[in-house]
Amino acid sequence: MSVSRKSVLITGCSTGGIGAALAEVFQEKGYHVFVTTRNPSKFPPNLSRAENVTCLTLDVLSSESIAAAVESVKKETGGTLDILINNSGGIILLPALDTPIDDGKRLFDLNFWAPFAMLQAFAPLLIEAKGCIVNNSSASAYSPMALTSIYNSSKAALAMASETWRHELQPLGVRTITLITCAVKTEFFSRYQREELPVSSKYYDIRDFIYSIGDGRLQSGAISSRQYATKVVREIEHGSAGVVWAGTHALLFRLLCWLLPNSLFDMVVESVVPISSEMAKIKQKKKI
Repeated sequence: MSVSRKSVLITGCSTGGIGAALAEVFQEKGYHVFVTTRNPSKFPPNLSRAENVTCLTLDVLSSESIAAAVESVKKETGGTLDILINNSGGIILLPALDTPIDDGKRLFDLNFWAPFAMLQAFAPLLIEAKGCIVNNSSASAYSPMALTSIYNSSKAALAMASETWRHELQPLGVRTITLITCAVKTEFFSRYQREELPVSSKYYDIRDFIYSIGDGRLQSGAISSRQYATKVVREIEHGSAGVVWAGTHALLFRLLCWLLPNSLFDMVVESVVPISSEMAKIKQKKKI
């Protein structure tokens, strides 16, 4: 057991993702990195063999799995954790009218309630270390992009909760960072399994367009996960707290959110997922 080396636990560290990139940067800086995934087959091979890395199977939707992870960390660190990064998350790409409510609740469980549960479980270790919790939200928390209403709202809930936790945890000596993540190039969409539109959907005629959103175009031109991770780790080590924007054109998007009137911001949002224009095309074809 080593208590001198700083420790970090990161959820959602599947190969090719943001979590894995963060783990790599921390490992190179000499941290004891707890790399976690729900599926052991998705551990990044280079990390599973690296020094000062502990790979843990962690299902953030299971209280038993979280409790087991807490005990594993305690044994390795002597009862502290310097940094907890809530990075696990998922997405549903469907219109709200076609999103099964049970599926939406499960996504909220993953994107919101799981970080909540991780905070409660690891709080004693963070408080003991006077550590830092990092909650990975999204620019979608500020952008009402079509087809992702559950994702957007769950990330908005996480962002608000995280900022609230910042005020609550500060008197206990724990620093809180709310990451607002813009586009990052990862392997996420290569593994994404699309949800099918029912034939009865009001949007069935544009199903090909809807399915195409999951082809990775949302990450087109995005910075690498390594570039993103380097930025985030630098912010953590420099003592940042509160909202931190990171990812492709993060500063620009932040300014657009603040400065543009609603009508112009709507144009920006529509340009990313132009659902209105796609529906208009279909209506025009039916008239011909």
